[in-house]
Amino acid sequence: MRLGRQLAPVAAFVALAVVVLVLPSFVSAFRAQQLAYVAIYLVALIGLNVLTGYTGQISLGHGAFMAVGGYTTAILMTDYGMKDVWTIPIAALLTGAVGFLFGLPALRLSGLYLALATFAIAVSAPAVIKRFEGFTGGGSGINLFGVPELTASLTPVDVLGRELVFNDWLYYLTWTVALVGYVLAWLLLRGRTGLAFRAVRDSETAAQSSGVSLPRYKTLAFGVSAAYAGVAGSLFAIATTFVNPDTFPIALSILLLVGVVVGGLGSLVGLIAGAVFIQFLPIWSQEVSRSPGAPAVVSGLILIALMFVLPMGVAGLAGRLRTLTKR
Repeated sequence: MRLGRQLAPVAAFVALAVVVLVLPSFVSAFRAQQLAYVAIYLVALIGLNVLTGYTGQISLGHGAFMAVGGYTTAILMTDYGMKDVWTIPIAALLTGAVGFLFGLPALRLSGLYLALATFAIAVSAPAVIKRFEGFTGGGSGINLFGVPELTASLTPVDVLGRELVFNDWLYYLTWTVALVGYVLAWLLLRGRTGLAFRAVRDSETAAQSSGVSLPRYKTLAFGVSAAYAGVAGSLFAIATTFVNPDTFPIALSILLLVGVVVGGLGSLVGLIAGAVFIQFLPIWSQEVSRSPGAPAVVSGLILIALMFVLPMGVAGLAGRLRTLTKR
């Protein structure tokens, strides 16, 4: 029985990987592009859940961390001629370092004060980007469309004997990165580091009395979370083929937090549902009501109803179903 519980996550992951592999054969190129954005949001949600769901530190500034990753990729591609794929790990390292450095002064903050501090980053990021116009392109941003370093943008790319157009290539790239990031997060959180994160979340006083270093693990959580956001921002820049201050608005940070709550705080599996939710909810709301301003109202009502029905998110529903099955 215990062995079965241990193998269940592995079997579920293998099944997900198989679905991801064969799905493009059954959907259009446009739908593959939409699913690629689901993978990008999934990467960002994994990082945010490490910080908020597992460590208990609320962040409303992950859109700014995504902007750091996105601009890192855009600048490396246009100014230094680096291939888009190789910019992704550099964006992760740079953004992770920025998140770690921000985590140092954030040690003195918690709860709503930390949320406001991170929200200030999201608010100020567009102004900072516009301020360094010679480096970031200012309000016009950086255009990546047609750049040779953007894989499959001009000509299809051959992968294992199959020619992939840009949307299909983007799908496989984003989902490969998302699955790898999922495994790395699972390995991190199931070990001693994950136990320390959860101890900090449940009670900082109890964690400290048990020998858990609060500065070490809180800054580590910020660094890991920001690194995932940087990867997501890098992929977002590749997917949109341009970056400007409006690519990473304030609403993006709030939307990411909504995705984590919908998926379930402290759960990795439910984040897939959270990523699907934040990608397709605006589209569904637009289809339901086409009058100006109505889609936002519909989205809000759907979110409120979902929180009433699933107060613990999709992961909480899965947990209740497992309990009923055991009974």
